[in-house]
Amino acid sequence: MPEITFHPSGKSIVVPEGSALHHAAKAAGVSVETPCGGHGICGKCLVRIESGHVDFSNNGILSQELLDDGYVLICRTKVLHEPVSLLVLSQLDQEIGQFSEAKNDMLMVRRALLPKADSISPLVDDTSITVSLPSTGDGLSDLDRLYKALAAAFPAVNPNSPNNTIDPIKPLHPISPINPISPNSPNNTIAPINPIIPINVLVKLPILLRENEGRITVSHYRDGSDFHIVDIMPQFEGGIDDRNYGIAVDIGTTTVSVQLIDIRDAHVLASETEYNAQIECGLDVISRINYARKPERLEELKGKVLSTINGLIADLSRGNGILAENIHSASVAANTTMIHLLLGIMPEYIRLAPYTPAVYKVPVYTAEEIGIAIHPNAPVHIAPSVGSYVGGDITSGLLCTSLATDSEEVCLFIDIGTNGELVLGNHDFLIGCACSAGPAFEGGGIEHGMRASAGAIERVEIDRVTGIATYSTIGEGKPAGICGSGMVTLIAELFSTGWLDAAGKLSRTRICPSIDTSSKTARYIIAPADESSTGRPIYISEADIDNLIRAKAAIYSACRMMLKSVDMEFEDLARIYIAGGFGRYLDIGKATIIGLIPDLPAERFSYIGNASVTGAYMTLLSETHRIKQRELAEKLTYLDLSVEHGYMDQYTAAIFLPHTDAELFQNVVRPMN
Repeated sequence: MPEITFHPSGKSIVVPEGSALHHAAKAAGVSVETPCGGHGICGKCLVRIESGHVDFSNNGILSQELLDDGYVLICRTKVLHEPVSLLVLSQLDQEIGQFSEAKNDMLMVRRALLPKADSISPLVDDTSITVSLPSTGDGLSDLDRLYKALAAAFPAVNPNSPNNTIDPIKPLHPISPINPISPNSPNNTIAPINPIIPINVLVKLPILLRENEGRITVSHYRDGSDFHIVDIMPQFEGGIDDRNYGIAVDIGTTTVSVQLIDIRDAHVLASETEYNAQIECGLDVISRINYARKPERLEELKGKVLSTINGLIADLSRGNGILAENIHSASVAANTTMIHLLLGIMPEYIRLAPYTPAVYKVPVYTAEEIGIAIHPNAPVHIAPSVGSYVGGDITSGLLCTSLATDSEEVCLFIDIGTNGELVLGNHDFLIGCACSAGPAFEGGGIEHGMRASAGAIERVEIDRVTGIATYSTIGEGKPAGICGSGMVTLIAELFSTGWLDAAGKLSRTRICPSIDTSSKTARYIIAPADESSTGRPIYISEADIDNLIRAKAAIYSACRMMLKSVDMEFEDLARIYIAGGFGRYLDIGKATIIGLIPDLPAERFSYIGNASVTGAYMTLLSETHRIKQRELAEKLTYLDLSVEHGYMDQYTAAIFLPHTDAELFQNVVRPMN
């Protein structure tokens, strides 16, 4: 029977000839996205055969060029008699983010910027050591002998120096914020450090040493001058066991994403996303800052975000058969306000002149100190912020772009979420700013809005004559609402077909069964009640449309202001990176029609999905990226739009479809009524 090997996970399984390839993947524990239920119509279960041959039944969805390059749909492929090695693209996308050069070139994935499994330098590392057994008259305690074993494993540990400190040494890994250079020490080596063992680890030390004849595995990390022991465990045959996991966390204003990572091979085991429970206390950062003025409400907000994070961790741990206490490290990316609320710090001064947060660069705290339900001693790396409204989600996201390299090309990074955050620059300069876009593009504040999950309408087409919509949903089931990408295509289609004017008002002069003008504000019915999964019609109102137009205006006008600050125009940009909850699924053509993004050729845009969580993944696994993140934060100049003359004029001009200045969108065809 042939052996099938799945990459990037490296998992393999032996199956009978003629087996369905997607059944083999499931049996091997490899998750492959099949939103259409395996009918071969969505194209999202694309895989590339790297070696061997398979029996693929093409239904016309893949071009001959893709077939020639070895691509097949896993749901329509059977195993032949020979071994096969293949790459699961959806899993690669889940692990490292999708880096597309253009909308129709989703297979171009840049991996050069990402940590490799054979060269990772994680936040927490594991080392197997042997601690000598006690002997009569040696005068050493168990802790003394542990330190001596560490001295043997790491020559820097000097058991003869006061308090068993560590002499200046060459670093275990490249220098990073968690492993800093001492400028006063010879050759910029690491300053002397002290081994630190938490009491919950010391308690288990005597029994563990004797039960395992001194053979243990130590989880550890360095923070400044301190060598922290996270935990000690018995050795397994063959060395280090599989109990070192990490989490990458993106705390968005609207949603929270968590990835569970196997530290040994940099593999993302699974990821989950959920609405931030803080939404109940306000849809945007300003409303939450206002809500947090009272101590009890600040504590409530902290509890809500922690309950969201810890709920996702519990789901991921349970789903992958691991204990949360075996998660030994965490990397968190979030905007400045979300970090303050996570730590229980009053964020009031973020919104008051001179707009000074309590902290930009958060020290390394343990999971227990913060309240994250993983190993209590696990260090939590929090991405540094730059300004009141340009936070660690941006310094994380930039790691996924050429802005983190030595490229001379001037590029623009746009993170489209509840806050629109932007960075312009190249290796010589970086300028960042933020605007309040609101949660509309993530489904918040829209009556039938929802995030991009099963049942969300993700694309809409409008009949020019009848005005009736046809749509597709994520998962191909009945619609439950509409997500950001669906709203962009809907408004663009309504505008292009003449059913919506430049001010965002639905037509009242043309007869359309989908337009209801009986209420105070008109609404457009996308799916009638009998087609929806909720038993209620799915629609978008003029108030919803106004929210979306204002959101897109905030983002576009912020882009223009930042470009004007360096005397540049959109045409001067080599590339525009689009990140955010729905950035990867954004239709460039439709987004241009509504004026969300500039009127530029599609090949200048790159979709990078949730770059914030990808950046958190990178800093969890790589000291090089932790260094780079710190350098980016120090290099970035914050542009405060609230004090920039002309910003409100730019914003007002953009509150139309696509813009009041037709010269800026020459390729957008206006409807002819």
